[in-house]
Amino acid sequence: MFLKNVKMASFCGKRIILSQNNLLKVPRRNGYLILVPEIGEDLPGKYPLLKEDKSPEFTSITIEKCIAAIGKQTLEFEETVKTLEKQIKDVNNISAENMFENVLNPLEEMYTSLNITWGIAKTLYLGNQSLMPTKYYISINERAKKAIAAKSASLPIYQACKAIINNKESKLNDEQRSVLYKFILEGKLNGLELSERKKNELEALKELLVRNLQEYSQKVEIATNAYSLTIRDPAVVREFPEELLKSMVPDSKRYLVGPWIVTLYSDVMDPFMEYCPDRALRLKVWEANVIKASVLYHDRSVHTSSLLEEIRARRIQQANILGYKTFVDLSMETKMAGSVENVYNTLNNLLATARPAQEYEIKELSTFASEHGLEDRLQLWDIAYWSRKQLNTLYTFREEDLNSYFQLPKVLNGLFELVEMLFDIKIVESKKPDVWHKDVRFFDIFDLQQSSTDPISSFYLDSYAREDEKVRVLHESGYMIPIQSRSKVSNMKPLAALIFNFQPPANGKPSLISFKDLQILFRQFGHMLQHTLTRVEYAEIAGLSFTEWDAVFISDYFLENWLFEPWYLQKISCHLYSGEPLSLETIEILKKTKTHLSGYTLCRELYLSQFDLELYSSNDFWNTIMGRLWGKYFVVPPHKKDSHICSFQQIFSGDWAAAYYSNIWSKMVAADLHSAFQELSHKDKNSLKQLGLRYRNTFLSAGGTHSAREYFRKFRGRDPSPSALLKNLQLDIKSNMLEASNEKISRNNRK
Repeated sequence: MFLKNVKMASFCGKRIILSQNNLLKVPRRNGYLILVPEIGEDLPGKYPLLKEDKSPEFTSITIEKCIAAIGKQTLEFEETVKTLEKQIKDVNNISAENMFENVLNPLEEMYTSLNITWGIAKTLYLGNQSLMPTKYYISINERAKKAIAAKSASLPIYQACKAIINNKESKLNDEQRSVLYKFILEGKLNGLELSERKKNELEALKELLVRNLQEYSQKVEIATNAYSLTIRDPAVVREFPEELLKSMVPDSKRYLVGPWIVTLYSDVMDPFMEYCPDRALRLKVWEANVIKASVLYHDRSVHTSSLLEEIRARRIQQANILGYKTFVDLSMETKMAGSVENVYNTLNNLLATARPAQEYEIKELSTFASEHGLEDRLQLWDIAYWSRKQLNTLYTFREEDLNSYFQLPKVLNGLFELVEMLFDIKIVESKKPDVWHKDVRFFDIFDLQQSSTDPISSFYLDSYAREDEKVRVLHESGYMIPIQSRSKVSNMKPLAALIFNFQPPANGKPSLISFKDLQILFRQFGHMLQHTLTRVEYAEIAGLSFTEWDAVFISDYFLENWLFEPWYLQKISCHLYSGEPLSLETIEILKKTKTHLSGYTLCRELYLSQFDLELYSSNDFWNTIMGRLWGKYFVVPPHKKDSHICSFQQIFSGDWAAAYYSNIWSKMVAADLHSAFQELSHKDKNSLKQLGLRYRNTFLSAGGTHSAREYFRKFRGRDPSPSALLKNLQLDIKSNMLEASNEKISRNNRK
């Protein structure tokens, strides 16, 4: 398989401005159809789903209550915006003090109230579908998004914010200035500076675009759902992992009997491409995936090629109306990178090392495959299979062998100890009777620099898979949902929910998780810390609320990087039976598996990132762009049927148009930040804590008060460099090995 269906974002609410279709996509799910009245109960109070202590009343929340609450709050929010607009009698003479006291603070109270109900609905949707079926969550999600958009479309509020910012006599602190700037930026990108004619043109364009995006998503979904391949020969699936076999049969109890169904969903297709020994079957599935929804697909009604051209043309037109040359230039308004030139410079710097590293990897893999039975040239549908074979041969490594080393209780203890040491906090479990399932745990976070008795924030932890009760999106088994944001006006502390699908304890054994699950846990926990450790007083810019898109995963990858520190991995590992931690030899092998084919993998992401940027900044047909870029990024030649762009949902119906590079950018910044900690001894706890507090005071505490560029400069004293990521992935070593190999061949040829 070439293009993985990666869900890049945690389920952390609405990213600002550019999102047109912010639904959580769940290709396969078993929902419940429950008939509820269109208008639910009449719920009193500002926080209808909270108890007196302002904590969610999960045990008594029903679908009816959620629908009633969101219906009431969205109407009140929209009316509040209109009422507050009337408070602004003269936009040019309103003072900053009056603006916050009489307009923005009351608006924040309503915004906070609505967001809490929305966050509770998200939590139930992901944590217990019987309490929040898909159908009703989608309705709540759409209604909440529509209402909240009203504050970004208010011309009086926008004009007043702009007047205050431009008034040199305005007395504003950094947080207030950032709140005003957010309103100004959102208003600008919503067309509030345009003439009436241009506004109408923009609104009409947005409506057409929404319809295009929905049509595109539906077509790709239909094409994906339509494909299945039945395998009846047990020899084909002999080496398949048990989890994969269970996901390929209707009845998991018959996973050893079959028949087994291959689909184009990543949780099946990705491991199938790794384990299937039949090359003809791999090609068949690979081709089905890359031609789905393209002109080569048998059903013309779901072709997307012309539709995606309409989508990109309308987005570029939208940018032009707003005064930007391209949609990419518009996108840079909300990015840490700041300009497309900075993005291209970074991509090219990474490619300069990753491309020769990939060439070395593919040469080695081709040689290995030829020596072990591949009679033809290595092709795209061979890479996953032979990569696994090569990895197992080189290091006698099987991922499932590690599972007995990672017991969830010990892992959590080690995770808590790490963040407590780095950030001077304490995480304490507290009993909460009001949870959506008996397995859900509740924790308070204390800032030891302030108080050991009054928590600064809290989070729920829902760890275990529960059959069809919990949503599981492909390639993603963990979520961080902000339920409450920090707000001084509303007297609210941050509250979040972490939801995973780990294997539950069984037969007297604790929950055992895979190393991939371990990575997901650490990433989502890092994401949660950015929400819960914020010190910002305004919900509009607290935590992740105004973080740039390409910086939103920095804390995720920062925390994940600790999993590759040998001393720390030994600390959180413990074999179920022997009690021994992972050996240093095994950890070294684990680190090598991380970097196996890392050049190829990074080049693929770099290719998709540039593809995305060129789509939204040029008029070239998508196939022309693909032809121009392929050889720059790949050693393996393209396949004539490869039309993967036609189902590249993240940049069309997803939220990542002209922003796909964001994941690489966050990884690069996180690697650079982590390298500062690697310069210290892990035994020097005091120095680690001082550095950890510097990280907390920038990336974790300050939210959207300043740009992540400024935080990085405060932390490292310079701008981010690709060097740490290249070293992290050992691409510098592989690039040098290719050079040495070529030099050796050259010397031999001269003899």
